[in-house]
Amino acid sequence: MANFQRLTPRSEDYSKWYNELVVKADLAEQSAVRGCMVIKPYGYAIWEAIQAELDRRFKEKGVKNAYFPLLIPKSFLSREAEHVEGFAKECAVVTHHRLKNDPNGKGVIVDPDARLEEELIIRPTSETIIWSTYKNWISSYRDLPILCNQWCNVMRWEMRTRLFLRTAEFLWQEGHTAHATKEEAEDYARTMLDVYADFAENVMAIPVVKGVKSPNERFAGALNTYCIEAMMQDGKALQAGTSHFLGQNFAKSFDVQFLSKENKYEYVWATSWGVSTRLMGALIMTHSDDNGLVLPPHLAPIQVAIVPIFKTQEQLDAIMAKLNPIADKLQQMGIRVQVNTSDKYTPGYKFADYELKGVPVRLAMGGRDLENGTIEIARRDTLTKETISIDGIEEKIQSLLEDIQRNCYQKALDYRIAQTREVNSYEEFKEEIKKGGFLLCHWDGTPETEERIKEETKATIRCIPLEALPGHTNEPGKCMVTGKPSAGRVVFAIAY
Repeated sequence: MANFQRLTPRSEDYSKWYNELVVKADLAEQSAVRGCMVIKPYGYAIWEAIQAELDRRFKEKGVKNAYFPLLIPKSFLSREAEHVEGFAKECAVVTHHRLKNDPNGKGVIVDPDARLEEELIIRPTSETIIWSTYKNWISSYRDLPILCNQWCNVMRWEMRTRLFLRTAEFLWQEGHTAHATKEEAEDYARTMLDVYADFAENVMAIPVVKGVKSPNERFAGALNTYCIEAMMQDGKALQAGTSHFLGQNFAKSFDVQFLSKENKYEYVWATSWGVSTRLMGALIMTHSDDNGLVLPPHLAPIQVAIVPIFKTQEQLDAIMAKLNPIADKLQQMGIRVQVNTSDKYTPGYKFADYELKGVPVRLAMGGRDLENGTIEIARRDTLTKETISIDGIEEKIQSLLEDIQRNCYQKALDYRIAQTREVNSYEEFKEEIKKGGFLLCHWDGTPETEERIKEETKATIRCIPLEALPGHTNEPGKCMVTGKPSAGRVVFAIAY
């Protein structure tokens, strides 16, 4: 690999490896605005693939897309006490609506006469503005359910940022649903959790643990927060998606009532759920290696790269006469292909670049291959290659892409299983948590014990699993800290 592409090894400095990879693989870069990022075309193509796959799944569940304002009246946030407390420290506030030239000739200044009557918050999330709108849409049980989603950006004023994982502005989707009954709302929150888990495992090839958050870790204003938790290659946890049962909190805050079938006015029941460009970070840290990105084929912008190796235009023409029909058939099969005939870079440079960018399959054909009717095929996940006949190559590639997808998932699952341990004493916990991974432990269910563990070890309860993890049981026991009864083991980890 060329020197400019070489990455710091993960074992040497995982954080530095990640930051270098995001930039060198052309995914994103820092912007002129502190804490914000520029998502470059290759990175955005991956996000578009994530967006398209999720959007299709949402619509299968009856969801329709809408769009709500970026700016939220400050008074809206104060209507739901837990909500405002959860986001107050992260809010960016708009106070004026006009600039003017500095009379002292020092550029432009805020016009003091243009102060807003009510300050506006750049949305950190949209529950308040959406529920103020739903009040206008809902009057009867016949208006329910409302199943809305929006794809948008949000702003949370982060002090310590890292591309994709934590930025002041990020892209996401946020679904907001309104229901006539508690049971329907809770069921829908669980349904969307299942959608996220299916997407993570079958598209992103990331194994996840489905669970519910402890009260300390719930979304601000929710009665229950369901989540999917993934393990990165450094043993840290990453929250990959959340689905919240909001109860009637926001309906009561904005007086959203409906006339029921029994001819009584009742408050609406709500959910909200979302994933963000943080999934890009999860994708990178789950699969990639010291040579660059490893992308599961279902999300790779380029699934197959085709590189002819030639010395003359005549040789290139002869090789392309063989490669063009292969590329055309692959595209007809729905496979995303890039043919690279540029003479600006050497074949070795092209190979290294495709490796860095995580292209799942690379094909190369030179003069000897042309004579022999063969082609070199390389797979990114295992860094192996072989020379095979071009006969039936398209079907072989189609099968290979699915094998790579499965292998990416299995490799990540094997790692998670190996890094998941049961711990029964607090002393053992303090030592084991330093090694990373998921620790399955008994907890007495109190926020005091949870907070003590967090203060002393930096570990948090990632989730209370909805079902036992593979190879483990979830029987009642005694809290590792207090010895009090525990309903079952929970997942502790150090998290991003």
